[in-house]
Amino acid sequence: MYEDIIFIDRRDAALRLSEFLDKYKTGNTVVFGIPRGGVEIGYYIAQKLECFLEVTIPRKIGAPLQPELAVGAVAEDGTIYTEREVAELVGVSREYIESAARHELETIKKRIQLYRHGRDIPELSKYNAIVVDDGVATGATMIATLRFLRKKNPVKLVCGVPVAPPETIHKLKNEADEVICVETPTPFYAIGQFYQDFRQLSDEEVLYYLSKSKRLV
Repeated sequence: MYEDIIFIDRRDAALRLSEFLDKYKTGNTVVFGIPRGGVEIGYYIAQKLECFLEVTIPRKIGAPLQPELAVGAVAEDGTIYTEREVAELVGVSREYIESAARHELETIKKRIQLYRHGRDIPELSKYNAIVVDDGVATGATMIATLRFLRKKNPVKLVCGVPVAPPETIHKLKNEADEVICVETPTPFYAIGQFYQDFRQLSDEEVLYYLSKSKRLV
């Protein structure tokens, strides 16, 4: 049985995760943080690996009347991932998911403008791409992101997270070339239960981490 608190804060989690990523300190690596918490994680990892930090912006698709329950996610290019079992359980149609995805893409466009000045992520054929977040629960947004970045043809596509449930790690292994997770505790109710400090980041803090990093875009 795990104690709930594993990490002091995101910096602590990132530094522990970075120990498993040292082989990617090659000069041709890009760390992609998923906002907002994943950008702070990515900042410290990119500093350790002396590599690029970028931001990619998926959005969760929540169930009707239960927005915190993910029935899927959409990546910034419109790639949709559906949690089929959950969608069937709550009776969500494909039409609902596609409509919700279009709505979320409007938010994504605004955040691309804010975080990347509207620029697209380029081809990644010369780079290893490491996608990081402060943890994953269902993995929906991470999977949508991995499928999107796979289309950019990275040399290697890696998923790195401090904490996730074992069943989600199993799913992620079907999407990335390598999945690195520091801890896989059970029972797993929410990412925040494993952090002493899990306060939400502001857009200003995300922009600060990006401004202090070497950018690809």
